Amino acid sequence: MTAGTPAATSAGNDAANTNSSVSSEAEHVRIFDTTLRDGEQSPGASMTFEEKLQVAELLDEMGVDIIEAGFPIASNGDFESVQEIARRSKNSVIAGLSRAAFKDIDRCGEAVKPAGQPRIHTFISTSPIHMKFKLQLEPDEVLQHVSESVARARNWVDDVEWSAEDGTRTEFEFLCRCVEAAIKAGATTINIPDTVGYTTPLEYRELFIKVRETVPNADKAVFSVHCHNDLGLAVANSLAGVAGGARQIECTINGLGERAGNAALEEIVMAIRTRHDVLPYTTSIKPQFLMRASKLVGAVTNFPVQYNKAIVGKNAFAHESGIHQDGMLKNAETYEIMKPEDVGVKATSLVMGKHSGRHAFREKLSDLGFELGDNAFADAFRRFKDLADRKKNVYDEDIEALVEDEISTRGDEMAKVIALTVIAGTGGPQKAIITMEVDGQHITKEANGDGPVDATFKAIRAVMPHEGHLALYQVNAVTEGTDAQAEVSVRLEAGGRIATGKGADTDTLVASARAYVSAMNRLALRMKSSNPAGGALKAS
Repeated sequence: MTAGTPAATSAGNDAANTNSSVSSEAEHVRIFDTTLRDGEQSPGASMTFEEKLQVAELLDEMGVDIIEAGFPIASNGDFESVQEIARRSKNSVIAGLSRAAFKDIDRCGEAVKPAGQPRIHTFISTSPIHMKFKLQLEPDEVLQHVSESVARARNWVDDVEWSAEDGTRTEFEFLCRCVEAAIKAGATTINIPDTVGYTTPLEYRELFIKVRETVPNADKAVFSVHCHNDLGLAVANSLAGVAGGARQIECTINGLGERAGNAALEEIVMAIRTRHDVLPYTTSIKPQFLMRASKLVGAVTNFPVQYNKAIVGKNAFAHESGIHQDGMLKNAETYEIMKPEDVGVKATSLVMGKHSGRHAFREKLSDLGFELGDNAFADAFRRFKDLADRKKNVYDEDIEALVEDEISTRGDEMAKVIALTVIAGTGGPQKAIITMEVDGQHITKEANGDGPVDATFKAIRAVMPHEGHLALYQVNAVTEGTDAQAEVSVRLEAGGRIATGKGADTDTLVASARAYVSAMNRLALRMKSSNPAGGALKAS
């Protein structure tokens, strides 16, 4: 029946402590992950048996001290998953949650029994409002349940955690009586949760200081924090509780949990790691697993992570502002207080958008393998800015298409598209009005056609008549979405000569016109090179 305590796990993992720059005197804080219990209680976040095992395996590997695997009395499925996780665990303490009822406690004891380090976590409400309306018990009856439930749990395991549900709204004197009774009955961990996310950091810190000073046998137990995020203070309150003497933090991956969620494990771990000057503690978590854990939990619960979520959000290490991008390119520490690779992110992302500057755009071109001269770069940057104003997300593929289009239309071009208006619909016929620059002059023509593309191409031929035959017209979406750039390829054939042009734009017709004119320019150059005396296209 004797089981190892979390202290042994912590000591064994100290060598893998991620906070290597912290002095040896820094105190260890245990990470108690309740993603599989409190996190799964989020409406719609239920996991299958196999998914729970997958998450538990990763939590065990990443260095979580205690995994709360579930609520065994809740269902046979929960019991079986807790039992299997207990059987498979290699490093972590495996805990099950139990109400202060013997049937609950016994079921929990059976579930965690296979674990190398089992824990029973039992709780009862202690606030006046919960005792009156939820439990319908008098304070003395609740106090008796505390003693009896902890003693019953100790019959199963040596490691028992007791929680005062709604502890932050509990009368202080009564809270102290309950804590004293729980420790006397054998509780090794005392949790004072902010169940409804009501407290503030200063209040929570003072609460732990006062309880630990008031309860005679407080030094016989590890104190724990468990904070909900109803006011957005869960992480701040958790760290404040540690400052008040708690040495266990209960949290979840991505802050998953009931209502507004719990304190986010990744935020707590990286706050301790990054600000060890004011948070002189250590954890056993290997931070390079954080992004992987976030993605796994998000996938199995079908709860997407908000883009601006700290540490693991898509934008956590992304920069679009030109000022920020310029600073990042000069020295990453100008705008990043953590290294993305430390949390399992491959690299910083310089998001290309309408706020991006020339420095970032040139760097992006270099990453994509393009080296442009000053004039070509200026034109490409102008087109990029125009594209960013029209398109919500600018991807690498967009930039590649834009630059390839710019390269293909530069050089000895005779003509280029200035403006295009197309009238189309079911009423027919379709009409295109195009303005082109040919040898420095602007020429406008219009034409009708069998469809908007046909009308556009006929309008171009009206500006610059030629005998080229359209051998290929192909349209591809560069990226996903209705605002994706269209990349159009056009191939013209004439006199045994073949020329291909490309065009890219969020407007498929504009891209088509660019591609057609590009092919036409190339065809003219090839015909001229083979017959200097004639063959060149001329504007009408």
